[in-house]
Amino acid sequence: MNSSAAKHDVFQAIADPTRRELLHLLVEQEMSVTTISGHFPMSRTAVSKHLRVLSEAGLVKEQKVGRETRYRMQPEPLLELKDWLSYYERFWENKIQALKRFVEEDRSENNVPAMPRIVD
Repeated sequence: MNSSAAKHDVFQAIADPTRRELLHLLVEQEMSVTTISGHFPMSRTAVSKHLRVLSEAGLVKEQKVGRETRYRMQPEPLLELKDWLSYYERFWENKIQALKRFVEEDRSENNVPAMPRIVD
């Protein structure tokens, strides 16, 4: 593992709302720092620092095109986050099911008609 890959992990990189917004911008197309900076009320230097963190986490790739450096999103490292969250999803599902049972029991005890069912 090289030293830059060890500086920031995916969790650190996406912890900042500005970096999450940067990723959102780069989903559709690659952009230069100048273009990206136009979307934020901060300096190009500040945007570059955020891009560096994303790059160190493997979420953004740089490509030189002439004198310009363009950035594009690399979504593969987000799989680590997805895997981590999927483990905890079962706890959310359990809580939702418990809440559903509680509401249904409360309705039946108080003779409240059931809510219409919403079909996805």
